[in-house]
Amino acid sequence: MKTDLLHPAHHIVRAMARIYGDGMTTTSGGNLSVRDDDGDLWITPGGVDKGSLTPDDIMRVAPDGKITGPHRPSVELPFHQLIYQARPDLRAIVHAHPPALIAFSVARRIPNTRLIPNMRQICGEVAMAPYGLPGSADLGEKIARVFAGGCNVVMLENHGVVVGAPDLFEAFMAFETLDFCARLEIDASRVGTPIGLGDEDVGRSRRKADPHLPEFVPPFHGSRERSTRQEMCTLIHRACDQQLFTSTQGTFSQRLEGDSFVITPYREDRRHLEERDLVRIDGGHREAGKTPSRSVILHREIYRQQPHVEAIIIAHPPSIMAFAVTQAPFDSRLIPESYIMLRQVARLPFGATFLEPERTAAVFAKDTPLALVQNDCVVVTGASLIQAFDRLEVAEYSAKAIIACRSLGAQVMIDAAQVAEIEKAFKL
Repeated sequence: MKTDLLHPAHHIVRAMARIYGDGMTTTSGGNLSVRDDDGDLWITPGGVDKGSLTPDDIMRVAPDGKITGPHRPSVELPFHQLIYQARPDLRAIVHAHPPALIAFSVARRIPNTRLIPNMRQICGEVAMAPYGLPGSADLGEKIARVFAGGCNVVMLENHGVVVGAPDLFEAFMAFETLDFCARLEIDASRVGTPIGLGDEDVGRSRRKADPHLPEFVPPFHGSRERSTRQEMCTLIHRACDQQLFTSTQGTFSQRLEGDSFVITPYREDRRHLEERDLVRIDGGHREAGKTPSRSVILHREIYRQQPHVEAIIIAHPPSIMAFAVTQAPFDSRLIPESYIMLRQVARLPFGATFLEPERTAAVFAKDTPLALVQNDCVVVTGASLIQAFDRLEVAEYSAKAIIACRSLGAQVMIDAAQVAEIEKAFKL
């Protein structure tokens, strides 16, 4: 979705709808602002339901202080103004109170952004500002002082987080990513000890090879391809709604025929992907004018080696990823459905997806549809896109159940005799 010509009020309403819809703020909590080219500051109103905002509700504050709109501006207007004064390069601010980030702010800790690749790159340096009374000049000065030091993401003691960026989507992306890091670290701490990536591994992930595939112009888009694109977009949007994907993290692909498949693009907002945004790959060539996911080589190799695989998903849901960033074992013998859907779950070392695609692709036999890649991702395969998506959901739900079980007592998994009975009944 292109937003460069979207009015600030419309952009704010769309962003707040995502934040509220994803459970990252409450009816009365959080505030967003955009500073436009004229110097006007557009900001969410105070005391208005964040779940039903319209563009007409967004308040305009002119450079001379004149306020226009049907409400009063957010009580936090002072810190928005002070941040923009301290950082003229920033054009958008997001402030909210997601539960996981509140937990870190109360513990006076900053989430680890090095548990999986790219999180540190998206968030940058994260700092902590001292506590201040909401709406006060004191709080605004404390926050602006930290921003003036160069940070774009600032945790607030006993409060939440403030993120600034050159545009609202970039601010939202960093905000969403930091919340993901917090949820991942909390889940991981419940099953084991989170292990972060070292400087060498972070460097290797940043140097992940761009496939540089040659381009081709498709002569036509047949009915099967059109149907595939439509199904992929429907399930990608559902993955975002289910918080299995974030805005820029997560990859779908589906085989067309032979050495041809459709895959999600690189670093595009998953929430608003349309059929035309997806990238067709034919014989190692990419659809002209589009950049595929950087995992495209692995996808192609899995399709080449595993004829039974028709769809692949790479994702980073926080509960299943808790097992990938710790040494805690993940066992699919939780309930019959989990075992039937997931069977054997492979564990692969960090870098397997981009350093050793041929060896990694060999893992996905019929009885091993899923692999956890250390400090990286979960790779799920299926005989159809809906089956792969179902497996991803089952993996995340199973992981949530195991994490919850840790607080109740010992885990008792389905035993070998019961597994044999399931395999016979379901012809596995």
